[in-house]
Amino acid sequence: MLNASATTTQSSGATFFRARIGSLLAILPLGIWSVVHIWNNLSAFKGADAWEKSVTSYPHPLAQLITAIVVLLPLVLHTIWGISRLLSTRPNNVRYGFYTNLKYALQRITAVGLLLFIIAHLWLAMIHPRFVEGHAESFADISHEMRFHTPTLIVYILGVLGFAYHLANGIHTFAMGWGIVASRRALKKLEWVILGFFLVLLTMGWGVLYALYSAAT
Repeated sequence: MLNASATTTQSSGATFFRARIGSLLAILPLGIWSVVHIWNNLSAFKGADAWEKSVTSYPHPLAQLITAIVVLLPLVLHTIWGISRLLSTRPNNVRYGFYTNLKYALQRITAVGLLLFIIAHLWLAMIHPRFVEGHAESFADISHEMRFHTPTLIVYILGVLGFAYHLANGIHTFAMGWGIVASRRALKKLEWVILGFFLVLLTMGWGVLYALYSAAT
């Protein structure tokens, strides 16, 4: 019994550690980089040259490699952790209310949707233009896709929506899990902050899509 108890304790400790690391990777660096990436994409309002300089140009090939490592490695680790969570946890409708479980379910749904969206985005924005066509993605290409290829536009609209919710709600969960916010009153205040953050992210992301859509000729 003692050995079984010790094993269970070690397993619980490992699960707790993985959960903390998984949530941390979602915020640092993935969350911050993603927000900066959307911000840079807002340069689409300034035209093709400004967008390509902000989004697809790198001062040195090494900078591109470092960016890929800093972003893709945490993304892979967070994805592995997320899949393990999807397979091992379920909503608890008895212990928690409808609203809490709805947020939980949406977080899991957006996780799956985001994974598919990221794969499509990486192919369209990086892998295909750089490794198949031999050049960085051009403003003309992406804006043309947004304007004249409806499936691409729909995927990006839903992808931005899923990203905005997943990151905003993830920050809420991160703050609770790491003990940054604990009291019921503080959690209520945080909920309003998170809602505002979600709306800002959504406005920025959809603003980028509008700029790209409008620029197509």
